[in-house]
Amino acid sequence: MKVALIVVLVLVLALLAFGGKYVGIRNNLVTKKESVSAAWSQVDVALQRRADLIPNLVETVKGFADQEKNVLTSVIEARAKASQAQVNLPADVLTNPEAMKRFQDAQNSLGGALRQLMVVAERYPDIKSGQNFLALQSQLEGTENRIAISRRDYIEAVRVYNTELVTFPGRIWRSVMYSSSQPMAAFDIPVQEQQTPKVDFGTKK
Repeated sequence: MKVALIVVLVLVLALLAFGGKYVGIRNNLVTKKESVSAAWSQVDVALQRRADLIPNLVETVKGFADQEKNVLTSVIEARAKASQAQVNLPADVLTNPEAMKRFQDAQNSLGGALRQLMVVAERYPDIKSGQNFLALQSQLEGTENRIAISRRDYIEAVRVYNTELVTFPGRIWRSVMYSSSQPMAAFDIPVQEQQTPKVDFGTKK
C-alpha cells in the first residue's frame, strides 16, 4: 500500500513537471510571435515620427531655397507615398513578403529624398545656421537612428521566431497546434546598416 502511494505520488509529480514544461514550450512560440509584433510596432512608431517631422523641415528649407522646387517636391511626394503605404498596410503584412517589400520600397524612397534635401541644405549657409533647421535636423537624425535600431530589433525578432518554426520543439507545436503560423517577413537591408544604426546626415558644422 505504501509503495503504491509512493508510485502514484511520483507519477503525479512527473505529470505536473511535464505539464509545466509542456505549457512553457508551447507558449515559447507564442511569446516569440508577440515579440515580433512588438518590434514591428516600434518600427511603425519611428517611421511615423519621421513623417511628422518632414512638413516643417520642408517649409524651413523652402523659406531659404524656394528655387529648389524639384527637391522639395520629391520629398513631399515621397512622404505622401510612404504615408499612404503605411496607412494601407494589409493585416497580413508581417507574413506577406510582397507587401513588406512594397512598404520598404516606399520608405527607402523617402529616405533617399530626405538625404537629397539635406545635400541641398548644405549649400545654403542661412539654412544650416538657422535655429529652427538645426532643431529639426537634430530631431530627424535622432529619429533616423531610432528607425535603424527598431528595424534591426525587428529583424532579429523575426529571425528568432522563424527559427523556432522550423526547429524542435517549435516545429512540432506548429504542426500540432499552430498550423496557421507562417514565417514572418523581414526587411532586406545591408548587414552593415543593421550593425551600425547610427545615422548622420553630415550637415552639422
